[in-house]
Amino acid sequence: MTMTDARPSHAPADHPVLPKEKVGVLIANLGTPDGTDYWSMRRYLSEFLSDKRVIDYPAWKWQPILQGIVLSVRPSKSGAAYRSIWNTEADESPLMTITKQQVSALKTVLAERYGDRVMVDFCMRYGNPSTPSKVRAMVAAGCTKILFCPLYPQYAGATTATANDQFFRALMAEKWQPASRTLPPYFEDPAYVDALAQSVERAVGDTLPDVLVCSYHGLPFRYLTEGDPYHCQCQKTTRLLRERLGWEKERVITTFQSKFGPEEWLKPYTVEEVARLAEAGKTRIAVIAPAFSADCIETLEEINEEIRESFEHAGGESFTYIPCLNDDPPHIAALAGRIGAELRGWVD
Repeated sequence: MTMTDARPSHAPADHPVLPKEKVGVLIANLGTPDGTDYWSMRRYLSEFLSDKRVIDYPAWKWQPILQGIVLSVRPSKSGAAYRSIWNTEADESPLMTITKQQVSALKTVLAERYGDRVMVDFCMRYGNPSTPSKVRAMVAAGCTKILFCPLYPQYAGATTATANDQFFRALMAEKWQPASRTLPPYFEDPAYVDALAQSVERAVGDTLPDVLVCSYHGLPFRYLTEGDPYHCQCQKTTRLLRERLGWEKERVITTFQSKFGPEEWLKPYTVEEVARLAEAGKTRIAVIAPAFSADCIETLEEINEEIRESFEHAGGESFTYIPCLNDDPPHIAALAGRIGAELRGWVD
């Protein structure tokens, strides 16, 4: 029997020993393929692109296209993009590396605050480690309460909601379900906005860019008309960041990247807008991605390679990519603050 194991006080002597009760904090991010080879990419993309929250076409219409066309071509193309940024030393994607660093930092902060009463771990919506496997591990370790934390500052059905869906599905498989809470969007949290602003100030120094481009992952425009608040929350994030920086309105703009498929998506598209800026004489720009909590394929490859190329090809001279907040101390402090607020009443 370990120091953390115990029998319930009212139980007989032959009652099984139970782990000491804990509160779980389960950090969730989008996901990552296990490797850059064709089949690893195909498995990952099949899971991702089969999610009805991501692509909501009827299965009879979408699955033949996905399985027959998209997954015949896209795994090789995506694998090449991943190889250009892959962490070869750890043999994992940058998103996996950074998520581990974030969780390590959060463990330190929360252990100082709550001791061993809180267990911190992470999962991915797609790929490994899976959400069900981590829920199962937390329950087995004695977590009778779990705070599920999708690391998306702005809410979208295709990000926050699908992560929550998977968490709830995992709970359905538990014979003895833990009590649960989910972390709300935190795009207007002053500590998060301040962490963004500090990252901008560090990156640009005393030489302000002609324009700071706040590039957010896109969604089909139809999702906005159907009630998804993501677009509005992105616009507000940009405004709060600009106000915190104290810059004039024209110097900070909102754009959207990563368009997929034939539908109209949220505009303006980043790859087109940076070219337009260069052609209009805005030769010095900086790009930040406030919707991403950790650098990933969409930032390290798409922004820092494809979007940079679009800007420079149109005549742009100075392109500064501002990294995601990753495990920056102000970001970890902001996340710990939000987590602490949601744990009130569970651990104090």
